[in-house]
Amino acid sequence: MEKIIPFTIKDLAKITNHRSGEIKFGEKMITVPKETDPVEFLKTCEAKYVLFGIPEDIGIRANFGRPGAASAWDSAIKSIANIQHNRFCKGSQLIVLGQLNVSVEMKEVEHLDFNDIDDRSKLSQLVEKIDKDVSHIIFNIIKLGKIPIVIGGGHNNSYGNIKGSALAKGRPINAINFDAHSDFRILEGRHSGNGFSYAFEEGFLKKYFIFGLHENYTSKSVLDIIKKIEDRVRYNTYDSINIRKEKDFNLEMAQALEFINDDFFGIEIDLDSIPNIACSAMTLSGFSVEQLRQFISYIAKNKNAGYLHICEGAPDLGEEKNNHLIGKLIGYLVTDFIKSNQNIV
Repeated sequence: MEKIIPFTIKDLAKITNHRSGEIKFGEKMITVPKETDPVEFLKTCEAKYVLFGIPEDIGIRANFGRPGAASAWDSAIKSIANIQHNRFCKGSQLIVLGQLNVSVEMKEVEHLDFNDIDDRSKLSQLVEKIDKDVSHIIFNIIKLGKIPIVIGGGHNNSYGNIKGSALAKGRPINAINFDAHSDFRILEGRHSGNGFSYAFEEGFLKKYFIFGLHENYTSKSVLDIIKKIEDRVRYNTYDSINIRKEKDFNLEMAQALEFINDDFFGIEIDLDSIPNIACSAMTLSGFSVEQLRQFISYIAKNKNAGYLHICEGAPDLGEEKNNHLIGKLIGYLVTDFIKSNQNIV
């Protein structure tokens, strides 16, 4: 876990807005004490959830996307620290581990151009490096019986989440992805569009459900691939649920959960599925924030829900006066997950 920049009690104090008569998450969340090994601390700590940030957008750059997702962790932790600690959700259930140290890698990509073949190769190599770090950290968190809540970065980090979980469990895991895109593209070098296909190909991902694919942005080749392996990879489309009303949202959630709940699974959330959210692939049409929150609340109730990953949000790409709203949205999603999942043994 040497690649983690720890989040300290002092860091929490700086971002928590103290107010008389109120208790904020930032006053109750747990941090790893200074000079203490994170693994040893997690072993003895009673809190169930481990908050971990990945402040990078290298995988997005490698996938021809707009950079900016590196800022999501900073925005999210500031909002989460100022959520009210009360009987509905308690800050003391969360350990704030810190963030992955990607400063060197982010510096390296500043002048790389994804239109250049050589630069694209370098970008993919850096994504692979981050894959190893993420999978190592997730492995340790899950091996200790905790539930990771991962914030930030591109959807390339789904690979590290899945691999780390599978190695900790000693078997392939399942995943459900609330996303406008499949991220199941060809194995052409690592980027944010093929985290799930690489995890599947390498034997870490057993069953995969994509919830709410946008029909206009899913290639024929990806649909053809999925059709051949539909016993292990399935999807529904946003268009069939919310536009043509051929399918019912609640029934689709139930069927999706039934497909992946036979074993440990991860919940992956791509914020580009929600309209007008600043991200690398911003959309004007998509599920509402309320539907996303209902989705997380419903799926997280299952005993096999093993982690939550919220990615692709890019506060830096939004209007400056509103860039705190992505952090606020992530805070809602994190607490929705905990509220539904907290009583599961």
